[in-house]
Amino acid sequence: MDPGGFIEQAQGLTVFDEIQQVPQLFPVLKNAVDNDRRPGRFLLTGSANVLVLPRLSESLAGRMELITLEGLSQGELLARTGNLIDGLFGEAPPELRHMEFVREGLLTAMLAGGYPEACQRLPGRRRSQWYDSYVQTLLHRDVQELSRIEGISILPRLLEFLAIRSASLLNLSELSRTLGLPLNTLKRYLGLLEALYLTVTVQPWSSHLGKRLVKSPKLYLRDAGLMGHLLGAQVDRLLRTPDLVGGLLETFVVGEVRKLLGWSTTRARLFHYRTQEGHEVDLVLERADGGVVGLEVKASGSLQGKDFRGLQKLSETLGDGFLRGVVLYTGSEVVPFGPKLWAMPVPVLWDNV
Repeated sequence: MDPGGFIEQAQGLTVFDEIQQVPQLFPVLKNAVDNDRRPGRFLLTGSANVLVLPRLSESLAGRMELITLEGLSQGELLARTGNLIDGLFGEAPPELRHMEFVREGLLTAMLAGGYPEACQRLPGRRRSQWYDSYVQTLLHRDVQELSRIEGISILPRLLEFLAIRSASLLNLSELSRTLGLPLNTLKRYLGLLEALYLTVTVQPWSSHLGKRLVKSPKLYLRDAGLMGHLLGAQVDRLLRTPDLVGGLLETFVVGEVRKLLGWSTTRARLFHYRTQEGHEVDLVLERADGGVVGLEVKASGSLQGKDFRGLQKLSETLGDGFLRGVVLYTGSEVVPFGPKLWAMPVPVLWDNV
């Protein structure tokens, strides 16, 4: 096939699916865009972040708009249109109310994940088989085709290990020692997993802009359903073993918040907060004007004052820049817990207040 001739003859919108499979098209597309800057001529789709994979030396940076499609949110699955992010940054206080809550239903939603095929069409056993095939395809076929790396067989093991540590600080040196991988190799593997949209990192927040990248990020699997599959978790097991729920719930919440940020009116960036004294806030949402909303995730069905310590510390640090702090928990009441502090059930993420 003559790629240049094919693109020259294309009329109207031309769609290239799984574009990472045909890297030779990139320089041709680059020339085509440079010669004709009309927007909307090409739609490129793919299951990997094509701009960071090593073999794709020709970059379309500055010539394309990059849109990351997350999995389906709970709001989409339930046909809800509200966006909690806009509500949290708004001036009106949350509405005090009772929300119907079924813990088993939340666990089921978490384990279903957001991949359309897995969460909408497949029952439990078939869903597990789908996840196995999905991971095998990505970590064997796609990685082999997109990046010439040695020791590719360790990638599934690395992904399982990261599932256990999802929602934890990323300590590269410790992870390198534990897995017996050279640090540079580990960094490359982690980059590949993120490029394949299997993992995501959340950077640390600091009131000093220059120090934000100094501390460790937190690493998450992108999809709670995939994480649950890799952990071998089922609803009945989670009900019997509550200690397994914490990291899975936080991973689920981070995924839902990322999806809400993708279409909220409020433009905000996502961070985490941790002080040397051990005060933590799982998620910090910062608006462009510096206004901050903090979100803490708790797997318990009831809360105490100590559950708000991280948010209180963040409030003291920011002063007027702290707009609101919320602890998302597995209870059923929306209630205040002090100035600018609220407790809210996890389902407000799709049935927002």
